[in-house]
Amino acid sequence: MTLLLRESNSAASIAAMNLNAPAISPLLRDIPLTLIDGTPTTIDAFRDKVLLIVNTASQCGFTPQYAGLESLYRQYRDQGLVVLGFPCNQFGAQEPDSNPAIAALCERQYEISFPMFAKVRVNGPDAHPLFIQLRQGARGVLGTSLIKWNFTKFLVSRDGLRVQRFSPWTRPERLQTVIRQALTAY
Repeated sequence: MTLLLRESNSAASIAAMNLNAPAISPLLRDIPLTLIDGTPTTIDAFRDKVLLIVNTASQCGFTPQYAGLESLYRQYRDQGLVVLGFPCNQFGAQEPDSNPAIAALCERQYEISFPMFAKVRVNGPDAHPLFIQLRQGARGVLGTSLIKWNFTKFLVSRDGLRVQRFSPWTRPERLQTVIRQALTAY
């Protein structure tokens, strides 16, 4: 598997991203998900969309990135981008609230309109299957697969076969070039 970009936030690395690198299983689309309101769904509900999948937390130093994620979603959704937020309490217990409380905070404080999902685990033996696939498809620094912190971002191609990983330190607005590339690649 070839992956040119690993948890980098340099402009040169982002601009050099290779969206043709095979990364994740086509079975990704069949993985069951639960929206934050309890509604069951799958990634297939977002077929032919470019996905920006993010593990989130409402009490994290990176929490203000919600605003940048919402801005990206509003700017590119008509072109086919969907941001998907997955709350996770595995890093410093920074997402201790219930799903309804998380949803209320996202709406009240950040006016989030992109899909938010029920709280998940992203590492360990009970990690959500979506994040297992993402971690296998786009490894982090030094080839590690574990997610290191909240607001790790995965950009998934329209066909669901290519994925790129971005560290929490990569601010959403720094992803505009790579998102535009992904939106025009299909």
